[in-house]
Amino acid sequence: MGKVASTVIYITVAMVVLFLISHSPPHDKKDDDHHRRHDNPHRPNRRLKLRSSFEFNNPNRHDPVPFDPLVADIERKREDKLWEMQHVPSAPAHEPQPEWEDFVNAEDYLNDEERFNVTNRLLLLFPRIDVDPADGFVTQHELTEWNVQQAVKEVMHRTQREMEIHDKNKDGFVSFAEYEPPSWVQNSDNGSFGYDMGWWKEEHFNASDADGDGLLNITEFNDFLHPADTKNPNLLLWLCKEEVRERDSDKDGKVNFKEFFHGLFDLVRNYDEEDHNSSHVSHDSMEAPARQLFSQLDKDGDRFLSDVELSPIIGKLHPSEHYYAKQQADYIIAQADSDKDGRLTLTEMIENPYVFYSAIFKDDEEEEDYVYHDEFR
Repeated sequence: MGKVASTVIYITVAMVVLFLISHSPPHDKKDDDHHRRHDNPHRPNRRLKLRSSFEFNNPNRHDPVPFDPLVADIERKREDKLWEMQHVPSAPAHEPQPEWEDFVNAEDYLNDEERFNVTNRLLLLFPRIDVDPADGFVTQHELTEWNVQQAVKEVMHRTQREMEIHDKNKDGFVSFAEYEPPSWVQNSDNGSFGYDMGWWKEEHFNASDADGDGLLNITEFNDFLHPADTKNPNLLLWLCKEEVRERDSDKDGKVNFKEFFHGLFDLVRNYDEEDHNSSHVSHDSMEAPARQLFSQLDKDGDRFLSDVELSPIIGKLHPSEHYYAKQQADYIIAQADSDKDGRLTLTEMIENPYVFYSAIFKDDEEEEDYVYHDEFR
């Protein structure tokens, strides 16, 4: 009964919104463009843009995930073609803009209101987001979970692509012998800068191998590439050991207060206080809270932090996809929540459509091909 009632509500609201839109008084196009550009920052005269380049060498980069699964699918296909040119020997030779005609056609599709109407897309997506509960409002929690779902799809797609490269015998698993370290590692010696960074070493591989069979299945390989999102305790402990290895300047195997204060504390503070302004915070004012946190973590009271003692804050040192999804949700709600009640109605979403597509828009007068929001990084 509840589902039927929710469906009736959505259909009724959608019909009312579409009626109001279709019966709104006509405007002069030039005046309308001018007002949209200068009077309403949320609805400028913008063209939706696809990314024309992708970074394949940094699996931990966090760009905003497309809000719309349809846009995400178009970008994934584009990304796959570029990836194949770099990694698959039989793929067509690299061009400055491979498959450029298909790329332009895809952008034209996104900007053709008859084929890709942003209002209609929001009408379709709203009930898929408003699920907990389905009450006619999208909350921060619901929008965060939606963003997490889109991010997980994106991450797993890239993991499957990486597995195609490293699974040399095509048995559905990756062995340590199959996973080749980066070329700069192969050409360096033990004393080279960065050699001790262990993300590509066997210790990392073994920590990712949750069932201990010496092979990584797709889930374990995904954890190997993206350890911040794992629930594997061995891999989380490995992350803690890596933090000690990186911060331990005197090489005594532990982190003292100085190493903690000048390396780790800022990361924790950035996580806890997203809106803090570090330029207005003095060194002295931060030392007291740093010592307090250090003392809380130092369970054995030896004035050093071991890898195990870092485990309570490892999620802040290596934020998960949920952290970035919440940042993106907070930004969207802050921009589109007209009545400032902390949640979004369908009307508010339709009145601020480009907030949801802000990762792929471009002003007609701007020169940049692609705009990222720093808030999402």
